[in-house]
Amino acid sequence: MQCHNRLMTEQRKPEPESSLAGLEARFRRDLELLTLPPEKDWLEPRVHPQYGPVLDVAIIGAGMAGLSAAFALRCQAVRSLRVFDRAPQGFEGPWATTARMETLRSPPELSGPSFQLASLTFRAWFEAQFGPAAWSKLYRIPRLQWMDYLRWYRRMIDVPIENGAELIDIGGDSDTVLLTLRSREGTREVAARRVVLANGRDGLGGPYTPEIFRGLDPRFVMHSLGEIDFSKLRGKTVSILGAGSTACDCAAEALEHGAAHAAMVMRRADVPRINKNMGIGSAGFWQGFYSLTDAQKWEIVNYVDDQGVPAPRNSMLRCSRHRNFSILPSCAVRAASVRDGRVMLDTTRGKLAFDRLILATGLTVDWGQRPEFAALKPHVQLWRDHFLPPRGVEYAQAEHPYLGAHFEFRRRESAPIWVNRIHCFNYAATMSHGPISGDIPAISLGAERTARGVVNGLFAEDYARTSQRLASWSNPELRGDEYVLDEDVSKFLADEPADAKT
Repeated sequence: MQCHNRLMTEQRKPEPESSLAGLEARFRRDLELLTLPPEKDWLEPRVHPQYGPVLDVAIIGAGMAGLSAAFALRCQAVRSLRVFDRAPQGFEGPWATTARMETLRSPPELSGPSFQLASLTFRAWFEAQFGPAAWSKLYRIPRLQWMDYLRWYRRMIDVPIENGAELIDIGGDSDTVLLTLRSREGTREVAARRVVLANGRDGLGGPYTPEIFRGLDPRFVMHSLGEIDFSKLRGKTVSILGAGSTACDCAAEALEHGAAHAAMVMRRADVPRINKNMGIGSAGFWQGFYSLTDAQKWEIVNYVDDQGVPAPRNSMLRCSRHRNFSILPSCAVRAASVRDGRVMLDTTRGKLAFDRLILATGLTVDWGQRPEFAALKPHVQLWRDHFLPPRGVEYAQAEHPYLGAHFEFRRRESAPIWVNRIHCFNYAATMSHGPISGDIPAISLGAERTARGVVNGLFAEDYARTSQRLASWSNPELRGDEYVLDEDVSKFLADEPADAKT
């Protein structure tokens, strides 16, 4: 928040012609010039015999990925769609809830979910309010300001969104996917021809908790991805397991809330310093990752995971400016317990004691943490069904879904057909498609790829209706009064040569 407040004091009032209202008018004009969404409807309404009107597409999640997918579909004239999110409006995704960094890692000039529409970029939104001079001073986007941008983005793309609606079950029949949703009004079923799971980094799992910490008292051992009241850490000695960006964010929050000491405990000999993702991130990588062999995909993902992604420089400096901050390297935890109100860690550097422990151990694809997908999981092909790493190598990605070309689940043999009608546009798609389903740099590419698959499927299913529409189309472009049919061809008859007559 300190960084955000400093930035806001430096930002000046823009000139009238560069106002936010002017930007919004330009964006609407851009859509008008591009005829987006297209005026012509190509999908016909359907009604389920039991559940009533059928959505063409239901999207689960109204964060950045869900909004992007919805806009991509709207630009393809898919009008019968709805986005569902369990969070209150304006608090979708992690930005204003569990995320704790001061600024985003991504450079602010990235176009993000703009689909190459200049007036929809973060930069256009920022400059319209604070001017080009403030933009020239912006190093990274303050986290809460990014959330403000996404709230504006949601208003601009104008898609139907229902907040406070939680998915609790998913199934299907021969023609549709059936969603069970719970809201304040109760539980109801919604039928949709296609479903897009844009439900974030924990979309098919949740926080990863190493075995030795499972079952420990949550008052003393908590996960970084859960809700933490950092004010209760005042005067406490806090250990953070991990050395990445989330660990840094938690250590900084603890120290800024008055912790007596914060120590990051890690098994590595040093913190990761090089972000290997930066070495290959490019248009070619984002577009072409899906075309790699399974072995090549696994090699890239596994190598990056093994090397570790460093915390941003400003995040580490946020911690190290506190004298009561420590990093304990080569300190692997062998056992853990809670005794007499303290967390006891048996490590390779001795037995250590802390008042509280925060596990900054990241996320995992763990279907067991998502009971709403209990009926789906047995029918989905996984990476372990198609690829095995060299013997003896840990296979952390075994439970990731093995997705098709447009993020669709691939069903197992004899599995119901509705499985293929669900598109997995969340973190779990990384093994199949690379980082284009949740990261800012290529989110537009991923959303367009998903929308293309949805549209392809809907159109193919409607072939009979398309054929009927083709045959019955009777709107004439010519009325018959524009021309006269000439029945007399004699004036054009050719004289036959004499030898031909003979």
